[in-house]
Amino acid sequence: MRILLINPNTTQAVTDLVAGHVRSFIGEAATLVPVTGRFGARYIASRAAAAIAGHAALDALAEHVAGCDAVYLACFGDPGLTALREVAPVPVVGMAEAACQTASRAACGAGRRFGIVTGGALWGPMLREFVAGIGLGDRLSGVRTVAPTGGEIAADPDAALGQLAAACRACAEEDGAEAVILGGAALAGLAARIQPAVPVPVLCSVEAGTRMVLAVAGAGEPRGTTPTLASTGLSPVLAALLAGA
Repeated sequence: MRILLINPNTTQAVTDLVAGHVRSFIGEAATLVPVTGRFGARYIASRAAAAIAGHAALDALAEHVAGCDAVYLACFGDPGLTALREVAPVPVVGMAEAACQTASRAACGAGRRFGIVTGGALWGPMLREFVAGIGLGDRLSGVRTVAPTGGEIAADPDAALGQLAAACRACAEEDGAEAVILGGAALAGLAARIQPAVPVPVLCSVEAGTRMVLAVAGAGEPRGTTPTLASTGLSPVLAALLAGA
């Protein structure tokens, strides 16, 4: 199997970080094709950046999806996820959606909920809206953010561990979460380091998405008919994909 991993941030170091973590999980089960957004924000931390990232993700899909069996949108918040699914010839898994579905199962049972911790204050309302949009709003105990953005955490993860652990504990002890998602491509691998300081399971969003994309790629999930769209000013490969060429 070949899995296209799209990082719609434009920071290659984040792509390398996520790809390395994913490869440690998939081993020989699949070949990873990691791609960094060609344009947009260095690290997505606002609505405007997320909107641009959706375009960048579609552009990357059009350029690199040929020969792949599934797509992993490796960005917490899943910018452009539903649009990618509309036009992709293969299954598409979003990191945030996969993590929320996994956490919801981990915190299964009447009245049980999960929390989310991530970097960047503006992600709070954006993620609450996202979780409501995928039908899990009643399972979300809350979203807690730390001041450093994901990009800053990736640059110096040790400096952010204390803040992230404290936020995860607050999700459990104050918000009633029975599982906490540590969300963000740049936070890959940090959940295991934080877990000893948190009284409920801490889930790595990168790992949750990896497990799900392996499952759907192996299942060969059928895809629907791709709609066609006339366009102006897009890259030639994206314009061709949207036109059904």
